[in-house]
Amino acid sequence: MSLVRRLYRSETNFNFVGSRRRWYVASALVVVICILSFAVRGFNFGIEFKGGTSFQFPDTVRGAAVSLTDARTAVTGAKVEVVSTQTVGSGGTRSVLVKTPELSVAQEQAVKRQLSTIGVSPNDVSISSVSSSWGGDITRKAVQALVVFLIAVCLFIAVRFEWRMAVAAIIALLHDLIVSAGAYSLIGFEVTPSTVVGLLTILGFSLYDTVVVFDKVAENTRGILGGARTTFSAQANLAVNQTLMRSINTSLIALLPVAGLLFVGAGLLGVGTIKDLALVLFVGLAVGAYSSLFLATPILCDLKEREPQYAALRKRVMAKAASASAKAAAVAELNDRAGSDDEDAALAPGNAEPAGVVAASTTPRPGARPQNRRPRPQQRKGGGRPAAKRRR
Repeated sequence: MSLVRRLYRSETNFNFVGSRRRWYVASALVVVICILSFAVRGFNFGIEFKGGTSFQFPDTVRGAAVSLTDARTAVTGAKVEVVSTQTVGSGGTRSVLVKTPELSVAQEQAVKRQLSTIGVSPNDVSISSVSSSWGGDITRKAVQALVVFLIAVCLFIAVRFEWRMAVAAIIALLHDLIVSAGAYSLIGFEVTPSTVVGLLTILGFSLYDTVVVFDKVAENTRGILGGARTTFSAQANLAVNQTLMRSINTSLIALLPVAGLLFVGAGLLGVGTIKDLALVLFVGLAVGAYSSLFLATPILCDLKEREPQYAALRKRVMAKAASASAKAAAVAELNDRAGSDDEDAALAPGNAEPAGVVAASTTPRPGARPQNRRPRPQQRKGGGRPAAKRRR
């Protein structure tokens, strides 16, 4: 509860920037794994990108359900390769979708005849074809949209803040892009236009979170070059801690419905049409929240600390801290030495009693009469009046 309260009040003090080497190594390892997966496994592109033919028909025939295995067996019986089979829709509109490579008209009719062997009427089968050239156009336009998006974002951050923040944001964005695409390559989910839409969505979310943190960094580091109290990295780390709760809340609110789509809709209910969109959203939102905290700000600090004025500021702060530490050590040493001398004096052979005991014995008791009485005039021997007042 104490940690939750501190998060809510933005009073945490996690050293995100100081531990940046750890995050760099972890992120680099994940990126390398994803790139190796690109080279070895590749991607499972849908027919929208590489061209192909899809057959869609009701999943219930004469009161009996048509399984995906039966549909695949029927299509392969026409000597046609099956790319994927999935169930789409729900309720009365629930149907089976079978995707194959691009087929001729004769092959399409052969597939219809084979489907009739499992009770599917040829009139209930809808066929849609996508040429490979159309799929190439879609791929090219998707890449162009991504490049234009990155350039526009880079220009906006450079104008709104500075070019170093733009560089840090783009590096974190590329990290999110590679990891999200790597999840598709590793798992083998089909890449569809929905995947591209989801990818652009999570990139925008990642940038939003990064810009929020950078805005707080710019606020905390304003005017720090005029003194020697703190460094740019320290103030940037403070900004990340101050916006930590906001980043967590934003990520959780976005991840919960997406997790419902992925694990409940696609996993439990078997709605295959949303899994390609849900996966990229889930992975991208999680990785975007990570990169805005653990990558973007540390990279910015590395870039800023290379500037001469901020390097000089760091030296001044370190010199001031070293001077204060030396003064504190000297004062502590003097206090220890003074205490040691007092102890040696109190335990010397001439002092039978400690100084505190002697001082206490000379103090009068409460209510006692003063000991320093006024001296009386000198008297003659045997008594009588004072010598000053004797008669001549």
